[in-house]
Amino acid sequence: MAPPGRRRVLSNFPFALILLCIFCSTASAASAVLGIDIGTEYLKAALVKPGIPLEIVLSKDSKRKETAAVAFKPAHNAQKGSFPERLYGSDAAALAARFPADVYPNLKSLLGISVDGSTEILADYRAAYPALQLAAEPSRGTVAFTSTSYTNDEKPFLVEELLAMEMQNLIGNAEALAGKGTTIKDVVITIPAFYTAQEKRAVGLAADLAGLKVLALVSDGLAVGLNYATSRTFKSLSEGGEPEHHIVLDMGAGSTTATLLKFQGRMVKDVGRFNKTIQEVVVLGTGWDRTLGGDALNRVIVEDMVEKFVASPKAKKAGVTAEAVRSHGRAAAKLWKEAERARQVLSANSETFASFEGLYDEVDFRYKITRAQFEELTTSFAERVEAPLLQAVSAAELDFSKIDSVILHGGASRTPFVQKQLEKIVGGSDKVRTNVNSDEAAVFGAAFQGAGLSPSFRVKEIRSVENAGYAAGVTWKSDGKDRRQRLFTPTSEAGAAKQVPFKTLEDFAFTLFQHVPASASKESTDIPVVNIKTQNLTASVAQLTSKSGCLPADISTNFGIQLSPLNGLPEVIEGTVSCEVDVAEKKGVVDDVKDFFGFGSKKGDQDPLKDTDEAGDPSSTSEKSESATTTSSTAESSSSSTAEAESKPKEIKKRTDTIKIKFSVKTEGLAELSATDLKRIKKRLADFDASDTARKQREEALNTLEAFTYRSRDLLTDDAFAIASTEAERTSLEEKLHDTNEWLYGAGADADRDTLKARLADLKGIVNPVQKRITEAEKRPGAVDALRSSLSQTQMLVKSIKEQLEAAEKQASSESIASENTQPQTTVQPSSVEDDFADLDDEPSTSTSTTTTSSTPAPGSFKPVYSPEDLEKISSASESVGEWLAVNMGEQNKLSPSEDPVILSKDIEAKSKQLQEALMELLQKSMRTPPKSKSSSSKKSKSKKTKSKSSRTSKGKGTSTASTTAAESESPSGTAKKSYIHMGDGENRPSDDDVDAGLKKVREMEQRIKDLRDGKIKLDDDPEHNEL
Repeated sequence: MAPPGRRRVLSNFPFALILLCIFCSTASAASAVLGIDIGTEYLKAALVKPGIPLEIVLSKDSKRKETAAVAFKPAHNAQKGSFPERLYGSDAAALAARFPADVYPNLKSLLGISVDGSTEILADYRAAYPALQLAAEPSRGTVAFTSTSYTNDEKPFLVEELLAMEMQNLIGNAEALAGKGTTIKDVVITIPAFYTAQEKRAVGLAADLAGLKVLALVSDGLAVGLNYATSRTFKSLSEGGEPEHHIVLDMGAGSTTATLLKFQGRMVKDVGRFNKTIQEVVVLGTGWDRTLGGDALNRVIVEDMVEKFVASPKAKKAGVTAEAVRSHGRAAAKLWKEAERARQVLSANSETFASFEGLYDEVDFRYKITRAQFEELTTSFAERVEAPLLQAVSAAELDFSKIDSVILHGGASRTPFVQKQLEKIVGGSDKVRTNVNSDEAAVFGAAFQGAGLSPSFRVKEIRSVENAGYAAGVTWKSDGKDRRQRLFTPTSEAGAAKQVPFKTLEDFAFTLFQHVPASASKESTDIPVVNIKTQNLTASVAQLTSKSGCLPADISTNFGIQLSPLNGLPEVIEGTVSCEVDVAEKKGVVDDVKDFFGFGSKKGDQDPLKDTDEAGDPSSTSEKSESATTTSSTAESSSSSTAEAESKPKEIKKRTDTIKIKFSVKTEGLAELSATDLKRIKKRLADFDASDTARKQREEALNTLEAFTYRSRDLLTDDAFAIASTEAERTSLEEKLHDTNEWLYGAGADADRDTLKARLADLKGIVNPVQKRITEAEKRPGAVDALRSSLSQTQMLVKSIKEQLEAAEKQASSESIASENTQPQTTVQPSSVEDDFADLDDEPSTSTSTTTTSSTPAPGSFKPVYSPEDLEKISSASESVGEWLAVNMGEQNKLSPSEDPVILSKDIEAKSKQLQEALMELLQKSMRTPPKSKSSSSKKSKSKKTKSKSSRTSKGKGTSTASTTAAESESPSGTAKKSYIHMGDGENRPSDDDVDAGLKKVREMEQRIKDLRDGKIKLDDDPEHNEL
């Protein structure tokens, strides 16, 4: 019996195995990670998955980036409660000119913005998309949109809700790339460095509505830096190396950010006694311009277009005004689209043209702009490029001489005047680098960050350090006054924590905030992030006072506050209230015993022995007197020590009593959605998904019906279809095809899926039976021939089995007669000399023993491979299949080609397969019982005790008649029986050549059986089928 400990381990093993399986399946399901780069104009995604190390997710039209837009396409004859069709990417942008009020582009710039605030960003968005109907979300006051595509009154769509739709579209494309069965939930999302708490929460809400789990929010500049570091190794600080400093200038469609990064190597402790060198990417400073980007440059071109259009003779004649053109949805959509194209063309060309047909009030317009004109119009923007760089360098307390390069990212960074301005700022073109993919570096960096955060991947170890971006602090009230304290600076690292003391002993509340500095459009302000309210501080202080004896002056209240590693926002880790109290040291039993015997633990209680006190003193006279003296001395010493210990005061120590503070957290600033609103929005998104699925299924049903009508119309002119169908069937099909055609382009245009499927089933009811007759007529002859071939093979095998059984029966009869007539006679002659070694085979003996028979040896008995039951089984199967084929083919031959067949090719093939399986079973049985290599009649009777010298001589020469006899053994039919594996001559082991030849023959036999099973050869084609 196993020990108890062993039994416990084994009993836990199944549970541990189950946990391991669950973990493995969970890890496999959660192994896919997606990096998402949310841009103003484009969305990009990169997938990391086992088997897909790092791959850009393509859009449905195979583009590497998706236009950041979603559109609601109004449906014809929409019913109440129905949902419009959703389009994404370039398909949505293409509808802007037709349905400008239902296309929602560039949503990134509206995240976290209040409608009531007269911000520059909101004003620019209204000017760019005048047809969109902006509204305020009732509970939060943020931007929302109303749509005219609904027949019923729907609540406005939040910006986060529309962005969630775009994310869901990205996830769908990513899961299609990852393969069937893959579900993607984990994402890392890039955001601008200037995003505040409100904007970061808006991104998180959009991801939550899309059903995603955000592993981290990473700034655009840091994401580009991670991608830059993946293919490089930097000098290690531990080896005296110097760090590299690079600025990532990300100039996209909506904004411009500059991120100063430090790249360096560092040696850290590894597993065991080993060290390893890792790479670090540290954000030192950031700067930005929220409105400097490609859209701002496009706006300059749009304004120039409007001015020139209004000034044209045709527009003047029609009385067109600039304000009318700017506020016209379709005209504005056309102008912005051409302005974007013109700006991109001017990056590589000196001039470009644009033509508008019926731009406004049916007035045509042709526009031309050169690069020189464009740079003249954007002179003020060139000056703004320097500001973000200066902010980043100033925040890091460096200068441009310490900067190794400026890495360009974003589409607008390719503008020629931008690069020229950068060269002036950094002091030469050699420091302006384009060594990263300006479109995809950020999304690759985000995907790499996600792979590093996921436990399913092992990547190059690069430690990234984000900074806060904004200063953070705390405000509270104390003694009736407002208190304010700054805790973190804009360059504080994400994840940094501090212990903040509060001089209050009663429940109170405080607020953590972000400090947004002043800009050109607004003053500096404190944005509240969270409000913390204590719940048990007063009670905890009372407990410390009553139970621990703490004085109010000695009690301290502390809160741990950190910058969240996930999003860099300030948050509370924990709160405590504590005080120090004096505690007398308590002694244990051991200490009391030591004190009793004078061995106290206090210093000074035990003094070193004097030289005169040592043992072996020559002045001692006798052992008895010494013992008495020692006993008396010890008693006096013990008494003295006890009295002294009681007179000394106990040692006083300090102890800290701590109680954790319970507190509530309330989100400040941008209010969270209520549970009711959140549920309503998620339900609307789910209904949209269901509506899109139903719409796709209906379109598939419609396309299938239309394609079937075209094929059926062609069948009416097909000769084979005419032979296999009746006149009535062809007439009915023609009428229904005409009917369906008329219905499809009339009332059936808006028919639902079930109606379309019913129409299709009606047509198939006529066409499919005729098609079945044609197919059966083509396949039946070949199937019948194959079945008849199988029957022929079966009959040949039946004949062979009968012959074997008959031969075996005859041989058994002859052997019985021979055994009755045989009378063996044995004569034994005694030996003249006794020999103790007569039993040895290799010494001659003087005694002889002979055995003679009156007849020749009987032939070896033959045992057949197959039994009478095998014969009965295969014969019965062959007869039943043959009879079934004859009866059914007789009935089939009586039918005309336009009648349904009574025998199907699949039934014929099933019968053929049945026979083939029976044949294979018998052939495999023969393989399992190979023929004997020797006949029993070829073996000579030998004495176990004696052998003749001539026999030994013959054996030594390697000759034997037994092997010859075995080779010449006959089958019951009298033909020579071939042995596939010869075991050697006589009693010798077979040679290597014999073994190789035998194995080769066995492989040939296996191949023949496989060919027979596959139908490649027939039994009558195989000359050795009888030998099987």
